[in-house]
Amino acid sequence: MMVNQWQQYIDLVQKEVVPALGCTEPVTVALASAKASELLGGVPDHLTIKVTPNLYKNGMGVFVPGTGKAGLPIAAAVGATAGDADKGLEVLATISDQGLIRANQLLDEKRVSVTMVSNDDVLYTVVDASLADKHVEVCIAKAHTRFEYMVVNGDLVYQAENVQCTSSTSEQSLSLTIADILAFITSVPLADISFIKRAAELNKALADTGLSGNFGLGLGASLQSQMDLGLLSDDLLGRAMRLGAAASDARMGGAHQAAMSNSGSGNQGISATMPIVAFAELRDLNDDQYVRALMLSHLVAIYVKSKQNKLSALCAATTAAMGSTAALTWLLKGDLAAIHRAINSMIGDVSGVFCDGAKAGCAMKVSTGASSAVKSAILAVAGRCVSSQQGIVFESADDSITQLGLMSKTAMLSTDEAIIATMQHKQVG
Repeated sequence: MMVNQWQQYIDLVQKEVVPALGCTEPVTVALASAKASELLGGVPDHLTIKVTPNLYKNGMGVFVPGTGKAGLPIAAAVGATAGDADKGLEVLATISDQGLIRANQLLDEKRVSVTMVSNDDVLYTVVDASLADKHVEVCIAKAHTRFEYMVVNGDLVYQAENVQCTSSTSEQSLSLTIADILAFITSVPLADISFIKRAAELNKALADTGLSGNFGLGLGASLQSQMDLGLLSDDLLGRAMRLGAAASDARMGGAHQAAMSNSGSGNQGISATMPIVAFAELRDLNDDQYVRALMLSHLVAIYVKSKQNKLSALCAATTAAMGSTAALTWLLKGDLAAIHRAINSMIGDVSGVFCDGAKAGCAMKVSTGASSAVKSAILAVAGRCVSSQQGIVFESADDSITQLGLMSKTAMLSTDEAIIATMQHKQVG
């Protein structure tokens, strides 16, 4: 690859790997509501939220940080009463006690409603809000923090520049391949990419919180207890699963701590980070190895997600771990061919895991991705993998990644519809 592409790669990672407080779909609703309150000059009397079925799916079962409650209504309410629209994905970083009390009052008085609307953009979110005789409408679209338009009393006060609604976060003119990513991370000056260590710091802190057992499913803490009893081993496989699960437990369980996200998802960021942290805890890595491995993992995770829809029936927490398997293979002295083998094995393993919404149970899938990442890396450095004669796997991992993305956009659409219909039925029931 050309050296002049290095800055493009760095810019891409800095855009897609950012701190996020809480699950990013409810946070999108909270952000739109916070902006609505800002435009109104006070807390709304009423809030009406319209979201796509996919955003609804990812928002109804996950706890909102600092609230003790799950779902889009509380996200909208607390965003309106205590959110800071200038903080983007950290809109809920400073929830006050009074703001939370007011948010719960809005819910108790049934002043918040959430409905689903169809839109080609899966992140399409509209908040209608009113205060006395003032009315505003705020739309977020095409990215979790991108305001599309704002209307105050019927007057358009903001309209974003028109951009193509791409199916993913990074389908841009910038080309990504496994070979180019590997060449980049092994050659770029270390100082240029050292910022990626922040991902390990944030997500490890989240895992430490999750290990308390007080959040989400408590999977990380449960695995830890069995390690303490000697039933499970604290080896690379066990530690990667435990740390990944614990971080997801905390994030899905409403811990008031930011995750370092990847491609708009905290769980994807966790999946691309924690297996590398686990390896570093078990083996002495110098700063050069650690930073380059983290960068390799996150950039591959971005690449894999770029072939998929932003939200779909495919579990991106498991596919993000393909970044981890690439980095683990590299840390185990595997070459480019070995990295291709590792990713192919993961595609042969976890490609059928579907997304049934953001929730505490995501910790199970994060741990599954971590497990597959470790197994696939070990298999790859032994010269073995799921071959191109099997399933949807091709000889080149680049082709396998493309095929996986294609299936997520086509064959899994009916699966997505069935999942959403099931979740709707449960809400009504």
